[in-house]
Amino acid sequence: MLTQKSSMLANTVRIKPEGEKVVSLDLSTPLQLIGRSIEFQRIVEVLAQDGDLLITGVPGSGRRTLARGGAQEVGAVVLEIDCIRATDGERFLQLLAEAISQNWDAAKIQAWVEKKAQELLIFHPENKLKVLRSLNQKQLWQTFELLLELPQIIAVDLHQRVVLILHSFPHIRSWDRHSLWEMTFRQKINQDSDVSYVLIATIAETGNYLDENNHPLEILQLPPLANDVLAMWAREILHNEGLTFDPRSQALQIFLEAVQGHIGDAMVLIRRLQSLCHSDGLVTEKDVEKAITELLKDLSMTYESLLMILPANQVHLLESLALYPTEKPQSKDYIKKHGLSRGGSLQGALTGLQHKGLIYGSEQGYKLAMPLLALWLRQRLR
Repeated sequence: MLTQKSSMLANTVRIKPEGEKVVSLDLSTPLQLIGRSIEFQRIVEVLAQDGDLLITGVPGSGRRTLARGGAQEVGAVVLEIDCIRATDGERFLQLLAEAISQNWDAAKIQAWVEKKAQELLIFHPENKLKVLRSLNQKQLWQTFELLLELPQIIAVDLHQRVVLILHSFPHIRSWDRHSLWEMTFRQKINQDSDVSYVLIATIAETGNYLDENNHPLEILQLPPLANDVLAMWAREILHNEGLTFDPRSQALQIFLEAVQGHIGDAMVLIRRLQSLCHSDGLVTEKDVEKAITELLKDLSMTYESLLMILPANQVHLLESLALYPTEKPQSKDYIKKHGLSRGGSLQGALTGLQHKGLIYGSEQGYKLAMPLLALWLRQRLR
């Protein structure tokens, strides 16, 4: 059922005869080419074999781009739902219906509605499948079960694999109090022969899927990128603009220290560096420092708003980890020195920050997952 693979990689990577890769990159380059080639290849393999995935990482680590790129590489029809936008079950169903509308023939959708769901769904002339308003809970559940049948029907009809990508999947727990919707999805995984499910979540979610005996998921974790990978990428981006890091200065080192392997923050900072005036084509230490200062100033309101919605104990812990990084925030000395709450309150704050994608877990030493936020906090508190 797979179509011929796209030429995305061939179009963006040139191989010298001696085997040295020369990568031509810009800010829209798929992240699988920025230190994620192993992860990307694994995603392609899993999807090609009718597998299902849980991709975990912090915001800005490339989860969405990798999922979309992998689905494209196997020639799949992609249905995407941003679960953060799903404030309740009805809204979730509407998002799923919209994704289906965008990827299947209008006449076939209309025929399916008339045959199976005309009391629950309506297909508008502007080619939009909509959930009828004022449905009761039983009817919403019936609609959910019906819509979940469609990805397999679409795959068979189009002779293509279907990949359903659920961004920020754990967010549905904010309204799925009894986990009925989540468990239905997890039971659906591996049942459809031509449909793959890709769940996007933070690293903290990994533990909830490690013992999936009945409905296994391939778990793919995205750690921070290595400095040498980011250095290569940054040099190539600047080179395309006729710029280069001043080799006589610490400009590149300051850049790498600021972004800490976070590709999202690296992209934002590179854009700011490109906007500065460089008469001789050299990016100096002062240029990088100026770009960081201006960027943090612009992000200040966003970060302030973030702190306002966090519980006080999470803010306190976040500030402590930004100022005084540690691999053992649960130690008595660290708790006493920074006035942290003991026991369950501290563990709850750690877990909460991990689920929000704001800090890494023990594997990465509990460091802040958003390096520019860490820089801003240090400047704000000192």
